[in-house]
Amino acid sequence: MKSARLGILGGTFDPIHVGHLDAADAASAAMALEEIVLIPAYDQPLRVIDPRATAYQRFALAVLAVADRPECHVSEVELLRQGRSYTEDTLRRFHAAGRRTSQLFFILGSDAFAGIAAWHGYPGFLELAHFVVIARPGVSMEEATRRTPELRARMSPAPREPVASDGCRTDFSRSRAHARRLLDDDPGTAREREANDELVPPAVARHIQKHHLYGAVDSLHGEDERI
Repeated sequence: MKSARLGILGGTFDPIHVGHLDAADAASAAMALEEIVLIPAYDQPLRVIDPRATAYQRFALAVLAVADRPECHVSEVELLRQGRSYTEDTLRRFHAAGRRTSQLFFILGSDAFAGIAAWHGYPGFLELAHFVVIARPGVSMEEATRRTPELRARMSPAPREPVASDGCRTDFSRSRAHARRLLDDDPGTAREREANDELVPPAVARHIQKHHLYGAVDSLHGEDERI
């Protein structure tokens, strides 16, 4: 990747859904990003419940989700490294490849930012990238900042003009809110299945159905899908 302004969107992606892509779009628009790399975690240490899909299934879903987005790529860096997936390690890998702080924009939701003090390597990894915080349902920007008062001095609204400084910033932006309905073992009624399908990109929904992930039934919207 050759872009000067690279967005990094990490996560378990279990499964990847439209809220993730909206966050990427919001960060890209606010920070004038040229490329975005999605990084599925191999083992997210702060996740309470184990992922329903394997790391490789989640990687495949992420690839399908951005197949029609030329500005987006999916990296296997955390899958190849295996073990615990730490943001600090991943950002240092980008620096080792020649990236500078001014080129890296780590995208996360307000819910994740509210707990950032518990992340491995805090606060040192904050010097490795700009952190772009996207409003998410359930945790307002105000609540997120209240939980991290020590970072208030470096927080600011998303700038109207792209930043060029190597100094770390925490910028706030907003994406469309999506009420995420967790996929469960009981796919429920046809209307509930349709609601689930609309939370993920069509190619992801088809793959989930084809490979019976997340308790998917054999058809989408009551009709057979051929893929």
